[in-house]
Amino acid sequence: MMPSFPLVSFLITLMLAAAVCTQGKEYVRDAAGNYVQTYDEYYIQPVNTKNNGGGLVPAVVKQVPFCPLGINQDLQKGQPGQPVRFIYPYPLMKTPISIMETVIIEFTSKDLPCKEFSGLWEVDESSSASDEPAILIGGEQLGNNSWFRIERAEDVIGANVYKLTTLTGTIGYIPGPWKGAPQLVLTNDTENTLLVIFKKVNDATKAPPTRNMYILSTRNML
Repeated sequence: MMPSFPLVSFLITLMLAAAVCTQGKEYVRDAAGNYVQTYDEYYIQPVNTKNNGGGLVPAVVKQVPFCPLGINQDLQKGQPGQPVRFIYPYPLMKTPISIMETVIIEFTSKDLPCKEFSGLWEVDESSSASDEPAILIGGEQLGNNSWFRIERAEDVIGANVYKLTTLTGTIGYIPGPWKGAPQLVLTNDTENTLLVIFKKVNDATKAPPTRNMYILSTRNML
């Protein structure tokens, strides 16, 4: 039996509305110009910290206790960092990430220390947090301090360069305790806003963990 005209009209209207919504979105792109997809793995690599280092890695950012870990830029040039994946707070099928939509960022390595903590990024909301709270590892999927957004860097034209923001501020960097390696913090200081690119991980580019990935000795701290 043929569907009724009102039903056909409704379905056509619904499809057109979906198309308009899709066309109105801007999607995040990786360094190669492809859409950044949920559940795929990427390296996050800073482009403006001026230390000529590598990608982002988990690292000890305080002496006692070591855990939870923070996030630093690897000081070793050419190191891609440690892979992350992006997911939405409420699981969906694999899909491109849209600009300004809430996402969760997770280090995917199974060899992270501090096993009692997850690999999810979060803003430090502890009572000891400073005016520029650290970005830590150990968040919860439904915790709003684990919700981030990817925004296009306004001052960079013609490149797939982005900044990371939260509900309460922008992700920036300060000199960290490990030889001054840039450490991720929440800041409202526009001069220290972290700008990044995303490089997709594949079997050919995936690097083994480096000796500098986890800093577990206070003797190495300033």
